[in-house]
Amino acid sequence: MRIGYFGGTVNDGTIDDVVDEARQAEADGFASYWAPNIFGHDALTALAIVGREVPRIELGTSVVPTYPRHPMAIAQQCHTVNAASGGRLTLGIGLSHKVVIENMMGMSYDKPIRHIRDYMNILGPLSRNEQVSYAGEDYTTHGGIQAPGMSPFGTVIAALGPQMLKVAAELADGTLTWCTGPKTLGEHIVPTINAAAADVDRPAPRVIAALPVCVTDDFDGAKARAAQVFEIYGSLPSYRAMLDREGAAGPEDIAITGTADEVVTRISALADVGVTDFAVVEFPGNPDEAAATRAAVKQLL
Repeated sequence: MRIGYFGGTVNDGTIDDVVDEARQAEADGFASYWAPNIFGHDALTALAIVGREVPRIELGTSVVPTYPRHPMAIAQQCHTVNAASGGRLTLGIGLSHKVVIENMMGMSYDKPIRHIRDYMNILGPLSRNEQVSYAGEDYTTHGGIQAPGMSPFGTVIAALGPQMLKVAAELADGTLTWCTGPKTLGEHIVPTINAAAADVDRPAPRVIAALPVCVTDDFDGAKARAAQVFEIYGSLPSYRAMLDREGAAGPEDIAITGTADEVVTRISALADVGVTDFAVVEFPGNPDEAAATRAAVKQLL
């Protein structure tokens, strides 16, 4: 199981902060650096800059919403980022949430499975440097991208429900999950996506799981902080469904907290349920917890 780092400075820092965060993740030995695309800096643009400054680590988005960007447009941007980073980009995409797409952006969130299938039937060939000729209900595209130095880039889909996992297995390289606990990963996510890939004779997909992590001797305090910091995810329908599967009241119940040995053991156990990559989301309450958390995770690198 590869251990990656889920960055936060794309949302709340400067571009220099993003570069510094990625550079430190690489120096510490993390296999990958994942940049969320929420309401801060554009993740792909930031990763293009990181790719010129930080030479080795895999760079991924976690995740870019599909609805606001045409699949050919995002493919063109990704090929540019991939060229800038020497072929190290993995594009993570997702539907986002109905409240964001409809209420904030004024776009339709109708038929999301049809949307993502059309999207990937265009993006998939373009990500592999192929021409595309596809006529769907949501998107129709005929063409290709030709840029010197371009190379194929990987794609993963933020997929939690059975139909989304099927699309990820058939048309992408895997899935990236958030706020999904070990029981749900082992009993739902991994077997569902693996079976769907086997059904179409594709290799076992990547399963990239991201969870909050904190080494602490104040378990109650860390749990209360997780409940506050990650509160929104307990109310968004897609994450709420996974928390309910897990039997968790909220994100605080699936956060990986405790002593260094406990944290290392719990992260390591995810490999046993079929997680191929783990993305660490640090949420320390003070500098001592920050140092202890990073030291513990580095034991796994």
